[in-house]
Amino acid sequence: MSHDDAQTQSNILHLPFADAARSVRHVFVRDFVTQAQIGVWEHEKDTHQAVRINVDLSVAETVDHHEDQLTNVVCYNDIVNNIQAIIKTGHINLVETLAEKIAEMAIDDDRVIAARVKVEKLEAVEGAASVGVEIERHKRP
Repeated sequence: MSHDDAQTQSNILHLPFADAARSVRHVFVRDFVTQAQIGVWEHEKDTHQAVRINVDLSVAETVDHHEDQLTNVVCYNDIVNNIQAIIKTGHINLVETLAEKIAEMAIDDDRVIAARVKVEKLEAVEGAASVGVEIERHKRP
């Protein structure tokens, strides 16, 4: 969802994650759907369920125009691989916990200034397309 879409579909105003004046780029992963062992209810303990994850990162541009080198950018493929590694560690009770772990992983990269993470369970509530949480975390000075 683009910045403009967020304003028209929700009463939540999100700050832009890309900013030319501050030399900040926006790196994102949209609608990554995977299976996770997640949930507090007994019927969720020994099963996997579908989750959708969105990640928005505000990334400092530390090298002039990245020099067309993958090592000079935050790689979205690495973000997805790290999300999968977090999920593979085992059962997580809360979507909030999964979102925090993903944000922490992202912020651990020195180039990442801020992370917005949205985790949705797609099968948790009958009649709802999804339920979940969205968080935003900033690097501590």
